[in-house]
Parts: sequence; C-alpha cells; structure tokens
Amino acid sequence: MKAFALVLLLLPGFAFAQAPQAQAHPQDASAWLKKIYLASQKLSYSGTFVYRQGERSESSRITRIIDGASDTEKLEALDGIRREIVRSGDEVRCYLPEDKIVKVDRRSKHPTFPALLPAQNAALSGHYAISKEETARIAGYECQAIALKPKDELRYGYKLWADLGTGMLLKARVLNEKGEAVEEFTFTQLTIGGNIEKDMVKSSFAGESRQWRVENAGVVRADLAKSGWTVNAAIPGFQRVIEVNRLLRPAQRVSQMVYSDGLAAISIFIEAIEPRQEAARLGLSSMGAVNIYSRELAKHVVTVVGEAPAKTVQQLGDAVAYHRPQ
Repeated sequence: MKAFALVLLLLPGFAFAQAPQAQAHPQDASAWLKKIYLASQKLSYSGTFVYRQGERSESSRITRIIDGASDTEKLEALDGIRREIVRSGDEVRCYLPEDKIVKVDRRSKHPTFPALLPAQNAALSGHYAISKEETARIAGYECQAIALKPKDELRYGYKLWADLGTGMLLKARVLNEKGEAVEEFTFTQLTIGGNIEKDMVKSSFAGESRQWRVENAGVVRADLAKSGWTVNAAIPGFQRVIEVNRLLRPAQRVSQMVYSDGLAAISIFIEAIEPRQEAARLGLSSMGAVNIYSRELAKHVVTVVGEAPAKTVQQLGDAVAYHRPQ
C-alpha cells in the first residue's frame, strides 16, 4: 500500500475507554458484524498490525482514543520512509518528514482497518453470503471468524476475525474471485481499552513541522451533474456516497465521486488534461486488491480506483459520460 497510502484517504476514529467488559457472543453472523462495527467506534486501542500483499509486507502502529464526543487517531509507518497520519475529528494531517510536507485532508467516507464495517450493514446480506466460521487465536485473543462471500462477480470476498469478548477486529483478509488472498491486515500486538496516554496520538513531528510546507486538499462538496458529468449505469449494490472537488496536486483540481456497497469503495477521479504535466496511463492496472482504470473523455482523464475486481472498475469507468451543460 498502500497500507499507508490508502489509509490516508480513509482513516477511522478513536476512543478513551475503561478495560472492556466481556459480552455475550452473538449466535447470528450478521449480529457479529454489528458487534465488530460498535467495537471499532467505541473502544480505545493501541497496537501494531502487518499489511500483506503477495510477498510484500508493511508494519504500522495505530493508536485511537475517544475522549467524550471527540476522537483522535494516529497511524505511523514502522517500515521504510518515515510518515505519520494524525486524524482529529474529520481533519486528517499526513506528516512527510523527508519532504518536509504536511498534507491536510478531510476524513474519507470509506472506512479502513480495523474500522472496516459500515454503521448500517443490513444491506450487505443482499450481495454477500454471511456466515460464522472457525475460532482462532490471534495476537493473544480468542477470535470468531466471519466470512462474507460475494453473490456475484462484481465484488471481492472478505474474511474477518474478531475478539470474542469485545468484537474488536484483529484480522481481515480480502479474497479475489478465485478465493485467493489479495491482501491481509493482521494485528501482531494489541491493547484494547485501558489508559492510553494522549501523547501517543500526537505527531512526533508536531514541533518541527511548523516550518514545513502545508498542502491542503481543499475538499468541497460538488454536484458534478451540473458540470455535465454523469454515470449512466450503476453497479448493483454500489451507491454514490459523496461528490467533491479537491486538489490532487498543487494548482490542479480534480472532481471525485465515491461509490460503495458498504465494504468495497470505488472512486472516480475526473481531471482536465490541461494543465496536467505528465501523460495519463490509460487502460487497466492493479496494485494488490486495488484495480485502476483510466480513459480519456471530453479533454479529461477519467480514472477509476477501487478495491473491486477489474471488470467492476472498468464497467464503472466506461459508464462515466459527459454532456455539455445547457
């Protein structure tokens, strides 16, 4: 990742809780999904997880604290180039010390590990067969496995492992249409609840970064239909959740639509060819579970990025249309 790059667009929340109390274990698989969601929203936690994609792996440390109605979260890369992401409420700040840059963005509508599930998960059963699987021990916690198998070829499958007591998600695997793992997140160490020091969610670069360049994404809500952009054929189960304009790079604004089925998210980026500096890479490409499809349309580059099969990403990209506003 990407584990870090995508997480920049999709950070979850944070909690300040007492030691978690044991809860009754849901018998129904769908009830487990609700328990996993609530744990990700109401519990403070701190731990280290590993992201795996093929033979690549990457470790990150995440800390989340809830203090009353506010929440703060810090994600730091433990491998490779140093970088940190700190989210407070809806503001996300990414610290890149090697470049001496702070990127400021807004919290994405799409959740990420370990807060993968939506608040409303009833609709998931329309497109996924949800079942309880085995129990397993992960990072010292006894966990219940839940499988979400797609009912069509338009989305990936998922397997989730959650702590029996709290519902906290400790492991998540994404499976392609052949049932092969294309990416996986696993906690190797995790503390749930308890007293987490607030300094743990402050950036290590907070002091020195005052002299760094700040790049603000300048996200504003948009109505792209008024500008002539529409999507003529919806993907079953995927709903448009947001439309915005943002700065993808300095002085270059792009429009973005986000579609989601509650688990998978697909973004459509629309960028004018001029004054774009580099030539667009058209066609299909992939990065782990993420497929990317680009095409030119009306002197713009339409790029679709999503954790979904290539056919789904391309189908959505080909459905984008432009009609000159009257």
